[in-house]
Amino acid sequence: MFHFIPLEAQLKKSGLVLIAGIDEAGRGPLAGPVVSAAVILKENAKLPNLNDSKKLTPHVREKLFGMILKSAIDYSITIVPHATIDEMNILNATIFANYLCVRHLRVKPDIALLDGRDKQIIVEKHQNIIKGDEKIRVIAAASILAKVVRDRLMTHYAGIYKNYGFEKHMGYLTRLHRSNISKYGRCEIHRKSYTFK
Repeated sequence: MFHFIPLEAQLKKSGLVLIAGIDEAGRGPLAGPVVSAAVILKENAKLPNLNDSKKLTPHVREKLFGMILKSAIDYSITIVPHATIDEMNILNATIFANYLCVRHLRVKPDIALLDGRDKQIIVEKHQNIIKGDEKIRVIAAASILAKVVRDRLMTHYAGIYKNYGFEKHMGYLTRLHRSNISKYGRCEIHRKSYTFK
């Protein structure tokens, strides 16, 4: 069974009761948006099989997605499209998405916990945690929201750009994706600032 570290409980004991978890999906792909999610969970939210989204099957992620929304005090999801990623680079686009996620929360958190080490522009009190999606429940929940929303978008794009198989690789550089780019070139949602060999 997966066990998270007890940081959230420690923060609540110190008076930081409303804890937002923030994570993103889509930093690495050659195509599509980056999606960031923020979520504040209710006390004692029951989320069986909660884990880092990358370690769950699509079926389990989809099931948890609905459970997380029902268990949330508040949540926010930000989508930054490929064109903006090309304009500001993926690091800045992700930082900007995280900022917008917190800004759009109706319930302001006492602290936000973010996956990774990147310096943020969030005004509210926040803390970065390396591999936070594997260690902190609320970050794992955010990772699932971001991943499911992005996968749904890429599946939608698969119906528009039918030559690329986006529903299979979600824009990541797989052998299939590389082969399809070689055959058909890049489509509108490919990130022009990304290069590969």
